[in-house]
Amino acid sequence: MAKVKIDDKEYEFDDLSQEAKNQLQAIQYVDQEVLRAQMHIAALQTARNAYGRALQEALGAESNEDPELDLPDDLKFD
Repeated sequence: MAKVKIDDKEYEFDDLSQEAKNQLQAIQYVDQEVLRAQMHIAALQTARNAYGRALQEALGAESNEDPELDLPDDLKFD
């Protein structure tokens, strides 16, 4: 039988109520979504850093560090 550990106490999965099983399933789903969101954020941060370096090159700046950008929220492009 599978066991689950909650707050340092072990439970037999098959002995849990359906409601408890549903809550565990919901927690697993949320954990997976949080991981997916973290991976998405990491990919976006990588892209942002690459765009920042490309911007530095376009401006003729010399730097090996990721740029610090202070952009206004209402910046518009034509």
